Amino acid sequence: MNRIDFYHLQTQGLDNVLPKLIEKAYNSGKNIKIKVGTEERVEFINSLLWTYSETSFIPHGSKKDGFAELQPIWLSSDDDNPNNAQMLFLVDGAKASLGETLKYERVLNIFDGNDAVSLENARNYWKELKGNAETYYWQQDNSGKWLQK
Repeated sequence: MNRIDFYHLQTQGLDNVLPKLIEKAYNSGKNIKIKVGTEERVEFINSLLWTYSETSFIPHGSKKDGFAELQPIWLSSDDDNPNNAQMLFLVDGAKASLGETLKYERVLNIFDGNDAVSLENARNYWKELKGNAETYYWQQDNSGKWLQK
């Protein structure tokens, strides 16, 4: 059974949290796929990962960059997995079917708890996956630290 983690953003936005989580995941040595809700946001996140820190380097690419099979981190709004990623990040409302999640060792669903639609979608997705995968729920405290609930 694969592992699916739900990350409930409350005190920080995706732009602040995602690069740190991706950096930590990248340091595990596993390939990563970031599935984004829209193609427009793919390029925004692509740019964000290049510029978020002057002291950090997160190698990644998207269709615009090409060479998918050589990228340790691949960004896309599609269901593809051209870099044979073991970890899948779902952001900006992107979803993966149960069958798709089974292709990965670990799935991280990051959602904005301050947006009612995003929160409701995450709750429904949790119900859909609960019992079919090892599910964990993480929520930010006031300082931005992740607490398992």
